[in-house]
Parts: sequence; structure tokens; C-alpha cells
Amino acid sequence: MAGMPLIKISHLYKTYSVGDNVVHALSDITLNISEREFVAIVGPSGSGKSTLMNIIGCLDTATSGNYKLNGMEIGDYDDNELSVIRNKTIGFVFQKFNLISKLNALENVELPLVYQGIGTKERKQKATEAIRMVGLENRMSHMPTELSGGQQQRIAIARALITNPPVILADEPTGNLDSHMGMEILGLLQRLNDAGHTVVLITHDSNIARQAKRVVHIIDGKISSDKEAGNP
Repeated sequence: MAGMPLIKISHLYKTYSVGDNVVHALSDITLNISEREFVAIVGPSGSGKSTLMNIIGCLDTATSGNYKLNGMEIGDYDDNELSVIRNKTIGFVFQKFNLISKLNALENVELPLVYQGIGTKERKQKATEAIRMVGLENRMSHMPTELSGGQQQRIAIARALITNPPVILADEPTGNLDSHMGMEILGLLQRLNDAGHTVVLITHDSNIARQAKRVVHIIDGKISSDKEAGNP
């Protein structure tokens, strides 16, 4: 069951200047996502879903409108403060995994705690636990090149979980995986949601989006529909 609102977006706009033209990437977006929800934001290339993801993830800010994350008014924060919020509040899972090639799986998962100044012993203990959660405890010393695509994405998810963030933000997490591995990753995200994490999935694929419990369609910078999965 959904809990208190965790993401509150009200009348949000994002515009860019391209030469003499103004591009309206997002127009009048209003969206609430509650605790423990599993929401997919789906749209074709150029729809505005990536811009919306960047704002939800505190990687960018809106031109106008309001965005509250976990009760914090994001528009009031500077870049350094946004960095702290990202580290503590959002676990990112990217299409390209974004693992550091010179670090093994355990060291990659530890990274967010390094940025928080957590000591070595505690880091390793928490990273080991996160890797066990994704079923790769026998791969902790492996380098990224020694892991399959699905295993790399599992390590990326473990890294996203390490700070126990309220929000897991997954950007096309199955995009570089075959269909079998993709379904495994989606199953893992579903289990994380069942365990209490709020999951926001960004995708262009309606079939992937249907794995979520709620589907928000965005096109031309506007929300065109917002329904529970399975509803017409």
C-alpha cells in the first residue's frame, strides 16, 4: 500500500534556449509519487522523460514550478546541497551500469559510502550485505569486465541500495540486456519495491513499463496519462 507522498511535483516547467528558439522540454507537469510505489514513466525519445528523470534525480532543476523530495523544496538548494541529497536520498541505476573499471564489485558498491566518509570496516560490511541482497556474494572480488551484463546491473543495483535511499531511480535499466536478463532485473526491482523501496522506472518500452504498478505516459513534455498498470 502506498504511504505518504515522497515526490511532489507541481506545475513544473523546463525550457532551454537553442539559438533564438526556446524549447519547452516540460510543460505544466504535476505528479505525486508516494512511499512504496513502483511507478514507470514511459515515453518515446524526445518526449521529456529524461528531462523529468534528471529533475526527479536532482541532476537538474526546473525553470519554474515546485518540486519537493521527501519534504525538501529542491528549488532552494545549490549544486553542493543537491549532491548531498542525491547521495543520501536517491539510488541511481543506469542503462550503462556506470561501474568503475579499475574497482572490483565490492569496491564499486562501497563508493557512495566513501563519499559519505564512512569508515572502511563499516563500508565493507554494508557493501557485502547489499551484494548478498542481489545474489552475487560469490562475485565480490570480480572486476566489471569479469561480470556479465546482468551481473554488472545487479552490482549497480547493490550500489544504489548501499545508502538505503528512499527512492530507487532506474533509467532504462534493461536497455543493455537481453530479454531474459532484463526480466531478472525487473524482478529484482519488484522485490525491492515489495521490501519497501519506492521505485521510479524510466523507459521508452511500454512492455517494460507494465511491470510497474502504475504507469505515467509522457509525450511532448506533458503527461498524457497516469494509470495503474493493467488498466485501459
